[in-house]
Amino acid sequence: MKQHKIEVPLTGLAGLRQNWKSDIVSGFLVFLIALPLSLGISMASGFPPVAGIFAAIIGGVIVTFLGGSQVTIKGPAAGLIVIALGAVTELGQGDAMLGYKLTLAVIVAAGILQVIFGWVKSGVLADFFPSAAVHGMLAAIGIIIFAKQLFTLIGVKPEASETLELFAELPHAFKEINPEIALIGIVSLLIMFLFPLFKNKYLKMLPAPLIVILVAIPMGLYFDLEHEHKYLFLDGHEYTIGPKFLVTLPENLFEAITFPDFSQVFSITSIKYIIMFALVGSLESLLSTKAAETLDPYKRKANMNKDLVGVGIGNIISGLIGGLAMISEIVRSSANINNGGKTAWSNFFHGLFLLIFVAFFPLLIHQIPLAALAAMLIYTGFKLASPKEFYNTYKIGKEQFLIFIVTVLVTLGTDLLLGIAAGILLKFVFHLINGLPLKHVFKPLFTVSVKEDEYVVDVFHSAVFSNYILLKKSLDALPRGKHLTLDFSNANLVDHTVMENLHHYQHDYEHEGGKFEMRGMDHMKKLSDHSFSARKAIKKA
Repeated sequence: MKQHKIEVPLTGLAGLRQNWKSDIVSGFLVFLIALPLSLGISMASGFPPVAGIFAAIIGGVIVTFLGGSQVTIKGPAAGLIVIALGAVTELGQGDAMLGYKLTLAVIVAAGILQVIFGWVKSGVLADFFPSAAVHGMLAAIGIIIFAKQLFTLIGVKPEASETLELFAELPHAFKEINPEIALIGIVSLLIMFLFPLFKNKYLKMLPAPLIVILVAIPMGLYFDLEHEHKYLFLDGHEYTIGPKFLVTLPENLFEAITFPDFSQVFSITSIKYIIMFALVGSLESLLSTKAAETLDPYKRKANMNKDLVGVGIGNIISGLIGGLAMISEIVRSSANINNGGKTAWSNFFHGLFLLIFVAFFPLLIHQIPLAALAAMLIYTGFKLASPKEFYNTYKIGKEQFLIFIVTVLVTLGTDLLLGIAAGILLKFVFHLINGLPLKHVFKPLFTVSVKEDEYVVDVFHSAVFSNYILLKKSLDALPRGKHLTLDFSNANLVDHTVMENLHHYQHDYEHEGGKFEMRGMDHMKKLSDHSFSARKAIKKA
């Protein structure tokens, strides 16, 4: 009814005039989160700290006008740390600066690929990847971040570079712990975990990373990290601290601009990382944008393909001047929504505040201890790979949990591409065992009939992640605001990814004024008690 209708904010210059106050406030609060995270992600990626700032500035000041979403914040993401660091290490072969420049070329090429993805309307790819494999990939990224940043937290330089070797090296690292650096890191880590537990409404307005910086900088000044010196601790052991434990930024932003080296862009190694940046970056960006849609109080639908093009152009520009790769980032996007951001202008203001701060206060950023940034990244890694993620996947079904675990282990042992490929392959194996006909692996079989105002879609054989895109495309072609029924009476198999996607589809369809229902699953057995569990026919339908 009319009195319940929510007035959707205007866009463009009209949206700026209407919502500039709320968007400036939200943009400023997001900037406070983005500044330390961009620095930390950049350093963990093997890039200079300013590279993350470049990506966030471009993501805000430029991509705002190219993207297809109103509420997402563009910038560097923890999920790409593993790829960036791998590229710098492999391409540089021990020369960090060469690896950095060659990786910039990879980012530019990946950006071009993302623009092509958007042009050919591959935004639907977000619906293809199995949920368990995607969550497994993110959990593996979290474990890798955790393993690498723990050494920075305690002020120890690791010998190993591979994740499993790093875990093996941890007992030795804790014997070599640098007490003053570790104290800054542990205090910062406690703030990241404990501060969100406070219920005071005024405290909740402050982002935890800001509190970490406000505590860590005075601690760094107290320990005089600015000047290299030695100190004795309780055990009589001598330790060295100095500026290498602080963020290093050039005094002039223009001096920091670094151009890519395209000399190896067609090498096998570069091509591998181009594909990884483009695929994983696009997938993370699409999933973040989908998640932000559900948080948006106005339930606005993003143009996924336009958003991919915007992110791709942003990556091209970022790579050309020495910046990290960017995506639509969910942590900052959710903070933007929670802080009252109404339009894409909040993303613009977050980038503008970053530009102003880095241009005029580089010496203040230099006072941030690296251990504090490591604490933020460890917290991010823990959230990606928390025990809750493992338990939630197990609740969905044992086969989902196995796909999740295999994706995690293969990713840790090899790389992200092979990890998610292993998860997808295992999912196919389960489906074939459960009776999925080969000819319907990618091509669903269904009929559409109309009865008065009700559209009935009868699904035959199977509805699984690999053929869902074509099914969804047909559903999208039907009129909105009607009564839409999916009948699975003639189906033998419906997998978890389809159940989850149809749940989101139902939410969107009914939000637009239609009625959506699923029926005909009584002859199928749920593979777990979870509401989105896969379903398999007890007897042939």
